[in-house]
Amino acid sequence: MRSLSVLLFTRLPAYILSASLLSFLFTATAHSQWVQTSGPSVGYVYSLAVSPAPAGNLYAGTIGGVFLSTNNGTSWTAANSGLANTDVGPLAVSGTNLFAGTSNGVFLSTNNGTSWTAANTGLTNTYVLSLAVSPAPAGNLFAGTLGGGVFRSTNNGTSWTAASSGLTNTAIEVLVVSGTNLFAGTYGGVFRSTNNGTSWTAANTGLTNTSVFTLAVSGTNLFAGTEGGGVFLSTNNGTSWAVAGLPNTFVRSFAVNGTNLFAGTDGWGVFLSTNNGTSWTAANTGLTNAKVSSLAVSGTNLFAGIIGSGVWRRPLAEMITSVDRMPTDLPSQFGLSQNYPNPFNPSTSISFNLPFKSVVLLDVFDALGREVAILVSEELSAGTYSIQWDAGSLPGGVYFYRMQAGSFTETKKLILLR
Repeated sequence: MRSLSVLLFTRLPAYILSASLLSFLFTATAHSQWVQTSGPSVGYVYSLAVSPAPAGNLYAGTIGGVFLSTNNGTSWTAANSGLANTDVGPLAVSGTNLFAGTSNGVFLSTNNGTSWTAANTGLTNTYVLSLAVSPAPAGNLFAGTLGGGVFRSTNNGTSWTAASSGLTNTAIEVLVVSGTNLFAGTYGGVFRSTNNGTSWTAANTGLTNTSVFTLAVSGTNLFAGTEGGGVFLSTNNGTSWAVAGLPNTFVRSFAVNGTNLFAGTDGWGVFLSTNNGTSWTAANTGLTNAKVSSLAVSGTNLFAGIIGSGVWRRPLAEMITSVDRMPTDLPSQFGLSQNYPNPFNPSTSISFNLPFKSVVLLDVFDALGREVAILVSEELSAGTYSIQWDAGSLPGGVYFYRMQAGSFTETKKLILLR
């Protein structure tokens, strides 16, 4: 049985999640909140990138070009000289080189954005959606394009070669490198290359939503964020995938800090998992716009690019060391929600409300009244909770889940499809 004390994210359908519902999951301390930085001066931030220490410069790719901050967002300056297209999507840092992807190809700056030069020789498709850099000594640069697949450069963008053999979907939303593996996220799922893009194979087993918008590597774990399907986890380089939370959510971006994984979503803000997606907590206090397009860790801060609201900053320690819930939004009565999805296969989420601290028992029975799972059996504080139940190897059929808390008892039916 998994303890519910770490399962504090309310897993409700995307269309009924709102900022007020998400705020249950947060308890703000006196200074624990997001703060809007002074820029960039344009609203739509597509991407964020950080140069290595000691410089630690922060870059934002926006609809108005590239912006640079050398002081954690206190001030920003435009860095666009030489950019033939200032509608900048992905950014990538490789040593002292900064790369920007646009619909007119790739541009390179060797001086922190002070000036740019085109780096497109051999790039037969110049609509660049994603960029990735493999670690030294290889230091290959990869560009994912809209309809043209993947291109590889071994000389910092001086020249490019196509690297798309085996890709059945050539609109490459995201690229990430994990050891000797290169992964591409597309609206046709995930593809893996073990030879720097020379050949690709699909890596989608268990990926029930193949609209993959973002990818992240954390140790030996690979995470995929999908459009409307939440987060998936692979522990074996994409050979198989499992659901890892935030169902029915459009996950646009990830950021990794040690063993902590942050997810930026389209309309529901920022979420944190400290246990590889087993559970998530919302991290939105002070964030007035929940459409998060990009995330980046720089020093002791997490930065979020917000659609229409520039770049925001919050100290990492405030989120990692605290789980918050707004006391003014606590439930006024006990409640057990219908599981979602229902019918389901193989996992579903069950949410409930506690108006005050209570000893809670939440268990599941089959149609013959036999207990098949105990989901919760502990004392919990007042609040809104949710747990994801994986029915594992149980046969399909009708089951019942029952919640008991004090004098409150309620039972609901759920259907497992096989």
